[in-house]
Amino acid sequence: MTKILVVDDERNVAAAFEKLLGTQGHEVVTMQRAAAGLECLQRDSFDLVILDIRMPGMNGLEALRQIKKDHPKLPVIIMTGEGTMETAIEATQCGAFDYQIKPFEPEEVLAVVERALLGARMMKGQIAVDPEQDAPATEAIIGRSSGMQEVYKAIGRVAATDVTVLIRGESGTGKELVARAIYQHSGRSAKPLLVVNCAAIPETLLEGELFGYERGAFTGAVSRRIGKFEQAHQGTIFLDEIGDAPLSIQAKVLRVLQERTFERLGGNETIRVDVRVLAATNRDLEMAIAEGGFRADLYHRLNVVSIPVPPLRERREDVPRLADYFLTRFAREMELDKPLLAEDALKQMEKYSWPGNVRELEHCIRRAVIFTRGYPIQAADLPFNKSNGNKGDARQRPSFSEGRLLDLVRDYLDSYGGDHAYDDLIEGLEKSLFAEVLRRTRANRTHAAQLLGLPRGTFFTKVQKYDLREGPED
Repeated sequence: MTKILVVDDERNVAAAFEKLLGTQGHEVVTMQRAAAGLECLQRDSFDLVILDIRMPGMNGLEALRQIKKDHPKLPVIIMTGEGTMETAIEATQCGAFDYQIKPFEPEEVLAVVERALLGARMMKGQIAVDPEQDAPATEAIIGRSSGMQEVYKAIGRVAATDVTVLIRGESGTGKELVARAIYQHSGRSAKPLLVVNCAAIPETLLEGELFGYERGAFTGAVSRRIGKFEQAHQGTIFLDEIGDAPLSIQAKVLRVLQERTFERLGGNETIRVDVRVLAATNRDLEMAIAEGGFRADLYHRLNVVSIPVPPLRERREDVPRLADYFLTRFAREMELDKPLLAEDALKQMEKYSWPGNVRELEHCIRRAVIFTRGYPIQAADLPFNKSNGNKGDARQRPSFSEGRLLDLVRDYLDSYGGDHAYDDLIEGLEKSLFAEVLRRTRANRTHAAQLLGLPRGTFFTKVQKYDLREGPED
């Protein structure tokens, strides 16, 4: 469970945060004074601080500076009123992760909180490289196959340098863990690591997220905002799913890599930054270049060093070790005796193609431990055996080349083909999908995100985009 400290002298605001964040499973501690908050941080460990600027006695900006001095990797979200925008900007430049304007929108706050917690986890959570089986439960890159040995060698060679690294592999292979291992073993490990998922943020917002913007740059830009590249000065920025970044964004990222400079959106001031760039993608960038969807010059700038992470089906010999690691980890988390993995279950796992890679194996073991509660795990307890009878082959997804979905597409094209047809169809299908999953989960957004296999931050962004604030009626 994540632990969040909220410091605000307005009791109603603190109570609102306590209720909002509590519904998402976070433990919340509230304080009414900055000094009390600092004392609390000395006594206990937190994953995130949400801090008001205007408070009696020590103000939030003074407290922020002290927090960053004592806990440089602890993310802090600043809260501000309309009259203190310049102070909020100064707070961002002093190391605040982001700021929120009162009164705040709950969904926007939750999205920022999720991004901040992700960044904190990536900075603070140590990544072990193929630890011993009796090592303490932690996040780790597991595997002794030849493919994983090459990954370990590459991490060791590039970590201590400032070279740009492109991490490639299918979804669920562990690209984020590789990026974190590089960061933690680098000379910039004491400085910030900021994460931007280029696929999770709408194109209209991504440029401002990366490069910031000036007041009046667009409708709704009521003040200057500092972007992630500027915040990551002297640190590291991880551009996840860079292959999905729009071409306009690619051009600005290229300039940062070439010249280490950029301008905020709507601004004329040239900003120089010292930042290391790590990037990851599951796309075939060579094909994307051929199709005009990715810039060749950016590809060559990113691809100074490329680390391919092999899919699990190409390193099946690692499955028993991975399974044992996850069994140990989840049994400790749930305070259970480590369950045995029956031979028939292990054989099924070694045969299975794991289309979701290590992430799917992790979820498979977690579910099995939950439902067996310490008893031996049999083949029948494995989720992929319950979902179909393929006995180890890839899961059978419904075919989109036949049936009602194809009929819907045909009817749509017959009636609405032309300008914006693609965007309108995709948005319509996506909105219906998110509305239905909210209905099925009774508007529990955490469960809904899990049902779709999406990060909560991505899910919240989509819900906000389609204005699905309350789940649809049954």
